Amino acid sequence: MTSIRIAVVGIGNCASSLVQGLEYYREGTNDTVGLMHLEMGGYRPSDIKVVAAWDVDSRKVGKDVSEAIFAKPNCTAVFAPGVQPTGTIVRMGAVLDGVADHMDEYPDERTFLVANDAQPSKEDVIAELKRSGADVLMNYLPVGSQEATEFYAQCAIEAGVAFVNNIPVFIASNPEWAAKFEAAGVPIIGDDIKAQLGATIVHRVLTDLFAKRGVKLDRTYQLNTGGNTDFLNMHNHRRLASKKISKTEAVQSVAAERLSDENVHIGPSDYVPWQNDNKVCFLRMEGQLFGGVPMNLELRLSVEDSPNSAGVAIDMIRCAKIASDRGLKGVVDPASAYFCKHPRHQVTDDQAHEAVEQFIRAA
Repeated sequence: MTSIRIAVVGIGNCASSLVQGLEYYREGTNDTVGLMHLEMGGYRPSDIKVVAAWDVDSRKVGKDVSEAIFAKPNCTAVFAPGVQPTGTIVRMGAVLDGVADHMDEYPDERTFLVANDAQPSKEDVIAELKRSGADVLMNYLPVGSQEATEFYAQCAIEAGVAFVNNIPVFIASNPEWAAKFEAAGVPIIGDDIKAQLGATIVHRVLTDLFAKRGVKLDRTYQLNTGGNTDFLNMHNHRRLASKKISKTEAVQSVAAERLSDENVHIGPSDYVPWQNDNKVCFLRMEGQLFGGVPMNLELRLSVEDSPNSAGVAIDMIRCAKIASDRGLKGVVDPASAYFCKHPRHQVTDDQAHEAVEQFIRAA
């Protein structure tokens, strides 16, 4: 079986966890605890290679990916300190709307330091994708990067490279963009990666449980705090619109009855620097049991945010490559529904799980 060659936009905490994971799960290195699938369509995590990368931070541009993933402002857990050099040097990326103005107000070790290097044109990125032989382009730009995400999505289309959209900018779930990928014969998975065991999947499963057990859900909130650049970026609430939609719809879509806007509040709540990449979720659900008797549930979830998404990313990469191998075009719905918060078609997680397993078996 051939390798899967990936390109990565944004060498932040999530990319760091992904690359560390490729080292950690290298054949014979460690056990396979934490993987949802050891093998998919004949591909294992050790088959994934990083062949192209872009970022805008001066501490990462010009360095091998294996070094850049540990540069500030990254602050995620280091669980594979001995990542071998990849031979892939991080190139200067296109800034566009990828860096929010308020990021200038924070200490260097917490924020982005934009390099002075010349930014690439669309033609430059397409040429590098083709030169590197990339099979899949991973989008890890900051939340709210609409223009930048569309820039790289168009590059993927023109280069014929499958696109995995890990952030809540709506591409796969946007009919116009979905049609562009289908017309170009290029697979896409998205939007907004759903962590392995994070706030959204836990909230969805509990909401689905309420519905299945006949408990009326009256109101709910999900409050999240963290100290990584993702939370700092989202401190500007103007960049939060799509994130709130993505997280809220992920829960609303599995509720027995849709809640009114005033009875559901879901989204990032505050930036707490000392938490670093630790994310803490405070979840409350209020409802009615048999006879209309009231009940409530409160849950506190603490996870290292970026490793929580990396195992899912490994599966998304392999699904994107399987889709390419099979000549599939446009949105890969089974993978999008199971691995993302905002797919174009929302179904329950049980249904999405069965669909993606069928997709894998068909490969």
